[in-house]
Amino acid sequence: MTKAEKRSTHVGQRTGRVVAACDLDRTLVYSRAAARLGLAEGERTPALECVEVHDGKSISFMTGHAVGLIAELGRRALLVPTTTRTRKQYRRIHLPGPAPAYAICANGGHLLVDGVTDEDWHAGVRKRLDEESAPLAEVVAHLEDVTDPEWTRKLRVAEDLFTYLVLERDRVPAGLVEELTGWAGERGYGVSLQGRKLYFVPEALTKGSAVDEVRRRSGADTVLAAGDSLLDIELLKAADAGIRPGHGELADTDWRAPHVVAIDEVGVRAGETILEWLLGQLDQAEA
Repeated sequence: MTKAEKRSTHVGQRTGRVVAACDLDRTLVYSRAAARLGLAEGERTPALECVEVHDGKSISFMTGHAVGLIAELGRRALLVPTTTRTRKQYRRIHLPGPAPAYAICANGGHLLVDGVTDEDWHAGVRKRLDEESAPLAEVVAHLEDVTDPEWTRKLRVAEDLFTYLVLERDRVPAGLVEELTGWAGERGYGVSLQGRKLYFVPEALTKGSAVDEVRRRSGADTVLAAGDSLLDIELLKAADAGIRPGHGELADTDWRAPHVVAIDEVGVRAGETILEWLLGQLDQAEA
């Protein structure tokens, strides 16, 4: 068992002055491939600690330095993992430190409180999606019609809230992602390309709205946030201060906001810098 897996089973407190709402994949945790972002050919990958095991394989990692930083952050603030992962996928992650009292899964579709789904929150999300977005079945049916096994490995529906394709990116026909983005936008869906996954997510389904709910419940004075993809924009907008790495869709599109710090670091080193920045912001809030 790694140090990262030896986390406390103690659940963190539900109230506090500062919420740190953080995206997970490619923000705080990294696959082996993503961990090499920014490294020169032949340069050794930093020493990593496993934070996720799936089917007997270690698949997500943090550096040893980041492990210590996130454990400290979890003790001093309300750390809220805020992810597009399904609940099942999220529960494979074992972050060091106290188990978070709140977690946001399925891009805001599920709010977990002490690890348990808040059904009232989920019912409210469902109602909003019914009112503001086209039926998910319509989007799935269209994707089934236009995709091709030559460049589509999988089509998945996540928590019956959104859908995504797993692609062979170098084989996708030129212009198709842009075409699908326009088609989805007319139906109230946003599109996000992250690695090999192309997400189709209702615009009414946001991490930001769930973070607002955590702020309300916790009574926090300040919300800090971190994220790297287009699906993290509403999360960052909901924060009083935020940070994004030098990789990912936000960096690729040069997305910026006055209250969001854009760092140059990429890969696992960016994860360390993000956590250092969050702790620095916490120092200021506590001063």
